[in-house]
Amino acid sequence: MNGRTALVTGANKGIGQHIARLLAAEGVTVYVGSRDPERGQRAVEEIGAGARPLVLDVTDPGGIARAAAQVDRLDVLVNNAGISPSLAPPADTGVEEFRRTYETNVFGVVAVTNAFLSALRRSSHPRIVNVSSGTASLTWSTSPNPQFPPGSGGAAAYRSSKAALNALTVFYAQTLAEDGFKVNALAPGLRATDLNSRAAAGGDPAEAAQGAVRLALLPDDGPTGGFFSWDGTPVPW
Repeated sequence: MNGRTALVTGANKGIGQHIARLLAAEGVTVYVGSRDPERGQRAVEEIGAGARPLVLDVTDPGGIARAAAQVDRLDVLVNNAGISPSLAPPADTGVEEFRRTYETNVFGVVAVTNAFLSALRRSSHPRIVNVSSGTASLTWSTSPNPQFPPGSGGAAAYRSSKAALNALTVFYAQTLAEDGFKVNALAPGLRATDLNSRAAAGGDPAEAAQGAVRLALLPDDGPTGGFFSWDGTPVPW
């Protein structure tokens, strides 16, 4: 092991599990965050050496506190857990769907990040990666872009929650810069996961995970407060 420790939320499947696997392959001890203990344990067994189970529901304040109490020092936090309940536009989306989406995708990130800040401050090279979405880019949503057709207001709850996450990424980067933190957001691209019905037509989630690992292991002269695609190219806000 290289002495570094990471936590990946929502790591029992999909992109999160691939991120955990790739970090472990780099010699990082990885806490596999999972709401379900059994699924988390299965993911740990699949990942192999370097993986550790950590029961963590990002919407449960008590559970977050218990998880944070088990981690003394942390070098990398990957806020990967997220939900996308539907592809509906805002006019067809109930307030409860917005609330439920923000509870995981926004409030959960704040709760987890703040709970683990003490552990991250014990690292000499703390890194935070927030898994966002290219569909959250307001620039790409209103003009031609290389990944998605513009002009659609679909998946309003999910996309707006990720836009809020992008703002938080900037704010955390600004306030933690003097402590040596690198805080960035990742646009993983459309991937074949169970996030939503459209995602089944996406690409390999392992490819997106490589982008997250790149940001997780940034050198001290690396960027902070940025929004990057899986291949390392900047994404406009």
